[in-house]
Amino acid sequence: MSWRRPIRILCSALVLLSAAPALPRPVPEPAAAQRVDIAAHVTEASQRFGIPEHWIYAVMRVESAGRIGAVSSAGAMGLMQLMPGTWARQRARFGLGSDPFDPRDNIMAGTSYLREMYDGYGADGFLAAYNAGPGRYADYRDKGRPLPAETRAYVGRIAPMLQNGSSPPLAAGASPLPVVRTSWTQAALFALRSDTPETSAAFAAERDPADPPLASARAPSGLFAPVSGRRLP
Repeated sequence: MSWRRPIRILCSALVLLSAAPALPRPVPEPAAAQRVDIAAHVTEASQRFGIPEHWIYAVMRVESAGRIGAVSSAGAMGLMQLMPGTWARQRARFGLGSDPFDPRDNIMAGTSYLREMYDGYGADGFLAAYNAGPGRYADYRDKGRPLPAETRAYVGRIAPMLQNGSSPPLAAGASPLPVVRTSWTQAALFALRSDTPETSAAFAAERDPADPPLASARAPSGLFAPVSGRRLP
């Protein structure tokens, strides 16, 4: 019958279409990371807790590569890589907000903790205590328990970055900080570098577009630092 021929043609066309290779789909360009201004937060934390600004930038560089949403395999969070318990304690003590990834609050909490470690363990031990935890460092100091390889490498990398630069005005009641001593890091197990001191002009913090929105986002202006991911190379 005459109606069968058009149906056969249509079926043949459908078979050919199903056998045709699929056209490649264009890959969307990844969204660019957002730069976030943290210079004012670093200055505020520096003046409040008596820690040099370039120390704070150095810690953020080595700890998180300046990525605001950084989360380590151990669960450390944000620019200063604070463990949940440390964040909760510092947040309650200093009246900070609820978001551990908020740049200002993370920097304030991390800098206050860095100051506590300095006051508790001095120039020789505060970096190791910050990275490994005060209990782990106390075991190293008092019982000779070896520090984790990650902590030894961390101190070996960051200590030379803290050697130069001017100290900020001290907070009321804060004692002056002597030069960081690196004598205990001179052994071969420490890979010392000759990094120049960190400054806001040399440091950038970025926020990955995939990260949840910040609780208190601030408009970027001037000097910057990065907001997401993991550690600097």
